[in-house]
Amino acid sequence: ERSRLQEMLSLLGLETYQAQKLSLQDSLQISSDSMKNWAPQAPKDLPWNFLRKLQALNAEARNTTMVLDMPLDARPAEKESQMEEEIIYWDAADDVSADIYSFSELPTPDTPVNPLDLLCALLLSSDSFLQQEIVHKMSLCQFALPLVLPDSENHYHTFLLWALRGVVRTWWVQPPRGVGGLREDSAVLSRAPAFAFVRMEVSSNSKSQLLNAVLSPGHRPRDCFWHRDLNVGTNPREIADGLVEVSWFLPSGREDLDIFPEPVAFLNLRGDIGSHWLQFKLLTEVSSAVFILTDNISKKEYELLYSVKGSATRYYFILSPYRGKRNANLRFLNRLIPVLKMDHSHVLVKVSSTDSAGFVRRVRSIVAHVARSPCRRLSVEEMAHAARKLGLRVDEDCEECQRAKERMERITRKIKDSDAYRRDELRLQGDPWRKAAQVEKELCQAQWAGDPPDKGRAELRHQLLELRAQQNGHEPGGGVQEFITAISGPSLGEKQYFLRWMEWGLARVASPRPRQPPETILTLRPKHCGVVDLSELLWPEPLGVEHFLREMGQFYEAESCLVEAGKLPASQRRFAHFPGLALELLLKGLPLELVDGSTLSTPLRWVTGLLKELHARLERRSRLVVLSALGVPGTGKSTLLNTMFGLRFATGRGYGPRGAFMQLVTVAESFSQDLGCDHILVIDSGGLIGGALATAGERFELEASLATLLVGLSNVTVVSLAETRDIPPAILHAFLRLEKTGHMPNYQFVYQNLHDACAPGPRPRERRQLLDPPGDASRAVAQMEKQGGGIRTLADLAFCDPEKQHVWHIPGLWQGVPPMAAVSLGYSEAIFELKRCLLENIRNGLSNQNKSIQQLIELVRRL
Repeated sequence: ERSRLQEMLSLLGLETYQAQKLSLQDSLQISSDSMKNWAPQAPKDLPWNFLRKLQALNAEARNTTMVLDMPLDARPAEKESQMEEEIIYWDAADDVSADIYSFSELPTPDTPVNPLDLLCALLLSSDSFLQQEIVHKMSLCQFALPLVLPDSENHYHTFLLWALRGVVRTWWVQPPRGVGGLREDSAVLSRAPAFAFVRMEVSSNSKSQLLNAVLSPGHRPRDCFWHRDLNVGTNPREIADGLVEVSWFLPSGREDLDIFPEPVAFLNLRGDIGSHWLQFKLLTEVSSAVFILTDNISKKEYELLYSVKGSATRYYFILSPYRGKRNANLRFLNRLIPVLKMDHSHVLVKVSSTDSAGFVRRVRSIVAHVARSPCRRLSVEEMAHAARKLGLRVDEDCEECQRAKERMERITRKIKDSDAYRRDELRLQGDPWRKAAQVEKELCQAQWAGDPPDKGRAELRHQLLELRAQQNGHEPGGGVQEFITAISGPSLGEKQYFLRWMEWGLARVASPRPRQPPETILTLRPKHCGVVDLSELLWPEPLGVEHFLREMGQFYEAESCLVEAGKLPASQRRFAHFPGLALELLLKGLPLELVDGSTLSTPLRWVTGLLKELHARLERRSRLVVLSALGVPGTGKSTLLNTMFGLRFATGRGYGPRGAFMQLVTVAESFSQDLGCDHILVIDSGGLIGGALATAGERFELEASLATLLVGLSNVTVVSLAETRDIPPAILHAFLRLEKTGHMPNYQFVYQNLHDACAPGPRPRERRQLLDPPGDASRAVAQMEKQGGGIRTLADLAFCDPEKQHVWHIPGLWQGVPPMAAVSLGYSEAIFELKRCLLENIRNGLSNQNKSIQQLIELVRRL
């Protein structure tokens, strides 16, 4: 007989992913479904619908309602016979009144799966990295996160420490004296008091609804925990009993919204504690207090609770007693009070006549009182130690993960000061690379200017070879060698674990300078000789994985330059395999730099080497469309790309990587012929475009050159704008300059961070703004390019018809005040419409001809 788990996996079409788990790359492929806002029509559609909506941060991702009432001509042929079997025919002669109650008890065909069953089945079918992505996106959607994943068939449960590693929380910290501020930390490392809510046998009160009410500062509860009153919430759970979920309350610094002054964790056990004693035992060992919801206490339940005596946890009962059971409840409670170290204030009674708002306030006051007093405060990492002692499996304990962690620690334990480490270990960056980049730029400009060879160009070549020889004379530092060894191993899984560990490890040891608004530090200071000094950082850049890859790129660049000049025999090359190592990381979802953030220039040989390796790897599936996103920092362009395509570009208003990064998105083979390409190369401009209104000087020229490079490489360009700002002059300069070459990508202008939830389509007022005569900045840009025929508007660049202007308005991501704000459904829907439009333009050929990788290599070289 098949188990419930096997039946559920079969129902959802996940049986095939038990031996070979579903990967993150599988879930991110672009298919024909990526262009459809469709509702699931069969249980096998539910996992993919959930993943697609979760990637888009859709607040309705957990809804498992299916739509079966499609027009007959729209139904897939293979499903018609199945659907016909599910239709119930009523005979007019039947006694409807006799059968209606038995009919209502049947499971309805359009909602067969409880959302928690779907989540558990999908997590059990996913590899570690897809699990981590699912949990990360759930945290952004403000959903309760899985902490203990049940697997009753194999008789073990998994504590999801690794899956929660990627969750980062931000909250307001108010010291007793002084000014408060925001703190950002990993959800698994920060300590907080935890409060567990469990059910014993039957409870008329809903744990999850109570938790949602406690967590919600306003009158309208957030549906953080899925509960019985939501759509399909009443469907019976088949495999999710034993699931433990976690959610946090995080203060925002606003007294009217902050229920608690510090972070507080809330844990929720699905199912009865008698059937899931191991999970309940764990909760008693990690929680500051446990709230037990039940209608009545029997002898069996009394004996269960008696066995947890001696715990430091505080216990509270929430009763909803049946009539006639009052005396029995009192008898057992009186026995439990000394055992569990309770008093009568630890017993709360909630019946139908109880004031709900007053009851929630009482529960909050208990939580606040316990949190203020000396109590147990554990991090999720410390909870995992308790789980191991009880015999639960911890997902992080696999050999590959632990070996990768050890490699990371061998690198990070040597980092005491980030600046000193970069200077001593990453020696090819800094001044050597800046000088070489400046000489290469001057040499390249002289070559493309068409001037005859002269002594100046020969001198530049000599300088370049000297600088490259100096770089090639160094050996990779110990940390870099350890990094190279880690990404050279045969285990692809271990490489992925290592990269994630490196990201988190470097984030914790790096100590960047204090944050400042980008506008105050995006400056370039000229040296006395008039050359721009790029050693003055545009903003503090924390040490990251990209610095180790930059170092590998510089070893490859120096060696390649010497080989090209005949100064080094090709047989003596040591670093020729570096692009292949980096490509493996790109194919597994790591963003790689296209424009180096330290020098704001392109390491041409390194990028060319990467693209050649990519061409060799993809072989026949090498048709590319390049999609870039440009805009000033803080306009949400990286979040937009991540939400559209499931990418991992760095986000945030503060400091971060400054370079332009690229990621590869695969198009499913079944859809590539229709779409006209096999892959989409997505480029994020990072913080390269500062958005200054100045239209002269080194900074503008640099920004304009970088914008020209990125737009020139692109088939499709998304320009992300703040709602109160015009198009940055550097980006307008790029469009004007490229129009003269005949290369003009399909472009979309996106206004983000609007305070009102508006439709995603263009507004007439903003269309007119794009058609209005340009301002002083735009005139200066046009004059720089010596445009003839007067000053033209942006509308003249591609489409003269105002109705064809592609202007989008994306509502703000959050509905309310972060960090407890709910995600905006309007944001998700608008992003989907934008993605659909971009893919439609690619399919219809509006994005110019797709490129082969060889053509892209030549275009990079020319630009």
